[in-house]
Amino acid sequence: MCPICDKTSAGVAVMPIDPSIAHLVFEPEATAAMGEAFEAACKELHDGDEPEVRKLIAKRIIAAASGGELDPVRLRAAALSGLSIIQISAA
Repeated sequence: MCPICDKTSAGVAVMPIDPSIAHLVFEPEATAAMGEAFEAACKELHDGDEPEVRKLIAKRIIAAASGGELDPVRLRAAALSGLSIIQISAA
C-alpha cells in the first residue's frame, strides 16, 4: 500500500492527487523518505485520518520533495507548516 496515494502497486491504474503532478517521478529512496514523512505527519495531526487532510499533507510533501528535499523530518515539517495542531487531553 502506498502511503501517499493509498493505492496498491498490483497493476491498478491510479489517479494522481493533483493532475499537475502526474509527470513527477521519484527514486525509491525519495519515496521511502516521503512515506516516512507522510506517516509521521498524519500521526501528529488529530485529523490525520481524514481524506482531505491526508491529501493536503501528501501535496505538501510532494511539493517539498519536488524541490529537492529528501530528509523525512524536514518533509514532515513542510507538510505541517502553518497547520494548527491542538491536543486536548481527556479530563
